[in-house]
Amino acid sequence: MDEWQIESAPGRRRRWLFDGSETLAAYIASTSDLDDLIPTIVAYQIEWNKMHRIIDEDERLQELIALTETDGAVLTSQQIAEVGERLLLSTQDWNRLKGIWGARLWPNLRLISADKKKYELRMLGGSYVGYTRATRQWYAPVARLLNELELDQRPVYFVSSNMHSFTNVLSGTARRRQDGLIKHIKASDDAELTAELEKIEAGETISSLDNLLYFAARSYFAEPAQRPDRDVRTREELERGIYHIDPQAGIDVGVQIIDLAKLDTTSFDSRLCSPGESLDPTVTDAIILNVNYPLGFSAYHLLSQVAMANDEVRGIYILGKAATLNGRIGDVMLANVVFDEHSGNTYWFDNCFTYGDLAPYLLFGAALDNQKAVTVKGTYLQNQGYLDFYYRENFTVVEMEAGPYLDAIYEDSRLDRFPEDEAINLRGAVGHDIDLGIIHYASDTPYTRAQTLGARGMSFYGMDSTYASTIAILRRVFTKTGILTRDAQS
Repeated sequence: MDEWQIESAPGRRRRWLFDGSETLAAYIASTSDLDDLIPTIVAYQIEWNKMHRIIDEDERLQELIALTETDGAVLTSQQIAEVGERLLLSTQDWNRLKGIWGARLWPNLRLISADKKKYELRMLGGSYVGYTRATRQWYAPVARLLNELELDQRPVYFVSSNMHSFTNVLSGTARRRQDGLIKHIKASDDAELTAELEKIEAGETISSLDNLLYFAARSYFAEPAQRPDRDVRTREELERGIYHIDPQAGIDVGVQIIDLAKLDTTSFDSRLCSPGESLDPTVTDAIILNVNYPLGFSAYHLLSQVAMANDEVRGIYILGKAATLNGRIGDVMLANVVFDEHSGNTYWFDNCFTYGDLAPYLLFGAALDNQKAVTVKGTYLQNQGYLDFYYRENFTVVEMEAGPYLDAIYEDSRLDRFPEDEAINLRGAVGHDIDLGIIHYASDTPYTRAQTLGARGMSFYGMDSTYASTIAILRRVFTKTGILTRDAQS
């Protein structure tokens, strides 16, 4: 397997290897990987075989697909649409499948036409200790860098979010390249971004230019011609105490270390400091340890490892996507009750974030506080009856990480391992002394869109809730460390 090619599925947070022929290998980081992998593979096989049967019974469909075998043969747009209709796919699903498969669309359909699919699964090895070992391997390069930078004895504020928003807000990379990014947007074929830029320039929308630049920067820096500028960006971030560690083990979770004292306030997003407030990063020696939010129960293993390796974890802030049963895509949900399907525990806790922390930075969505969340075992296991059950019990947030994180927090504040099927109070004096905040932004509305958790991307319009949440978390860290103060006159 050392010679197999590495494949990527970034949303799944695990490492994949392919033998180039018929076998795909996946590293398992927690039980959630099995809860995710097996239903997905079974569903893929079911859909493949449904399509095979449809094609096998439709001579016209067979003719259309066979036409694509001829070199240079191109179906008309009407014929392509007919293929989707005969496969019994909606226009939206057909367009999505064409976008995912791209140039492999017709070869894949010919393969589906030729034969049924029958996958076989084999576990080469796995144990609970193996999960712990994998997590240790994931944290080892983080520990080495902390030691090299002499940051290993510093107070830690742990954040689970993403790999872009904190860097963008703190480093000023995008705003220093505003002119180039605007040219990049105008030269792109992204009609959505171009239209948004035109509205901002014409003063027809309250949308944030900074958010637009942050979104455009991702594709801008991904271009091969921008490699020299990527190196410059890295140097700029290092000068500001922002360090990146790419995953090197089976757990595909990147890490950022942010030395708060080295940050340059002139590079900050203006939303980090309101009128009447001051910023002074030099007053603290704390660091932020930001991880690319993991999938499911691996969150427990990751936070347990961080807590074991660091004596002073003073804050834990979770930012992730969720399905909402009572809101809209782009809304932000703040839960103070979480039911964890893994352990069966219901956690009650004081969420340090409230409506007032998010509302000033939300332009389009709403902030919903005092919510109840359920941590589900997988992204593929929800249906109407399942969701109705939780909605009747006033659980309106469906997500995957909060429960395992709370299990780890329980063990960091109690003398025993987390229990099962209990109601646990983590509030105030009977709970723990770590500052805790959990924020979810709505990426799915399964009641109205018939889509499961994780079924769609949010495009540019997810930036509003993502960056409002990022600003709220950083302002909380700055306040707790004394970086952010309010002027006496105010």
